Amino acid sequence: MSPAGGAAAGKTVAFVARSGTGKTTLIEKLIPELKRRGYRVGALKHDAHRFEIDHPGKDTYRLTAAGADTTLITSPEKLALVKKHAASPPVEEIVAAYFADMDIVLAEGFRRTTLPRIEVHRRERGGDFPGGAGGDPLLVAVASDEEIDAGVPVFRLDDAAGIADFLEATFIRRDH
Repeated sequence: MSPAGGAAAGKTVAFVARSGTGKTTLIEKLIPELKRRGYRVGALKHDAHRFEIDHPGKDTYRLTAAGADTTLITSPEKLALVKKHAASPPVEEIVAAYFADMDIVLAEGFRRTTLPRIEVHRRERGGDFPGGAGGDPLLVAVASDEEIDAGVPVFRLDDAAGIADFLEATFIRRDH
């Protein structure tokens, strides 16, 4: 089950779905459930569009706009990094570089990678189930608002505890 990229990448699970299906909401529920169980949880978001995390006028924005290839801001509580690149690095490299100390990484998106994935399905967001009956060999589970025959475990969208049990048994416990 562990894709190329080492142990850290092997603890990464992608939550995939059409936009507006509830990927972020589900991950928001899973993080505190996994934290309550004592795990270090990383969250990784793929954005197919350009995004800005900094704002005009702020020092870090000005430094990046001046041409810095990497800008990092840190405080006693957190740090943020802006690193320019010509193309997005492979998810395995991102996980190895920034999430090696995590017990599990919950990735949102990243359908076009070799990460194992949980498909989030909502009836009103699309007719047919996109992962459908063996159509995705990387599919490990489904979270849905309707009953689906997916050939993998299927959880209710609101079953954070059940999905956390699955993640724990499948991706966390096996390495301990």
